[in-house]
Amino acid sequence: MIEQDYLMRIIKDLVRALAKILLNKETAVYELPTDKADYSQTDYLHMQLTDLINQGKINEAENLLYEKLDAKNKKYIELALDFYERLNNLDEGFLKRCNFSKEEVEQGLQTIAKEFGVPLQI
Repeated sequence: MIEQDYLMRIIKDLVRALAKILLNKETAVYELPTDKADYSQTDYLHMQLTDLINQGKINEAENLLYEKLDAKNKKYIELALDFYERLNNLDEGFLKRCNFSKEEVEQGLQTIAKEFGVPLQI
């Protein structure tokens, strides 16, 4: 339990640091426009990822994120950081039932950081 809490804090701090470095923001919360007519590709992707997470298809969601990722577009940075923050906030039991873990969340964040030019040594 203590180890999981520690890992959760590390992930939260990592998301915050990457948001500051890559987005110049304190946190990375992906927000959808109020009008669906204004939705972009990343907005629709965000909805897909959220739906997959809610269905327990986390590995499928992560694969979709990597497949669609565009390292030249800052909205994808925000989307990816929000994705891993959401996973970090999920109950460990839910993650386990979905064949996922906090360690994989951390690894995913490291991969995203590297993809956007911020190699990490943790």
